[in-house]
Amino acid sequence: MKVNKKFIVIIMLVAIISISASFTLKDSSPPHYENLKVLPKNISSKELQGIMVDDFQDGLGVTCNFCHATAKNGHGLDFVSDAKPEKEISRAMMRMTIGINKRYFKLKHPQIGNSNLTVTCNTCHRGEAFPDGIEGQK
Repeated sequence: MKVNKKFIVIIMLVAIISISASFTLKDSSPPHYENLKVLPKNISSKELQGIMVDDFQDGLGVTCNFCHATAKNGHGLDFVSDAKPEKEISRAMMRMTIGINKRYFKLKHPQIGNSNLTVTCNTCHRGEAFPDGIEGQK
């Protein structure tokens, strides 16, 4: 039985491509975030990043370390930690924003990051961590 060399090469290439593709495919399971108390537990990475950048970073003019504590090893941030009071303040502000949108603008299920919100972080903060009239500014 004579085997065509082209056939063997094609089979080898298909095998290599298949194996390579299996290593590069992303894990489709949603990420698991710890210590989420206001944001949905099943939030996607893209949604969380959008809230952190669009709502907090842009709306308040701050970076991640404004609310998140430095990791115990001194490298990076400990996103789970509640060591900084700003984190609990931001939770209270998210609850307030959700409540205002629900009560006064009759949104049935308002969520932070939703483009349908009438009142957002930026409504009052306008790119400032401490809007005018807030005690304890800068």
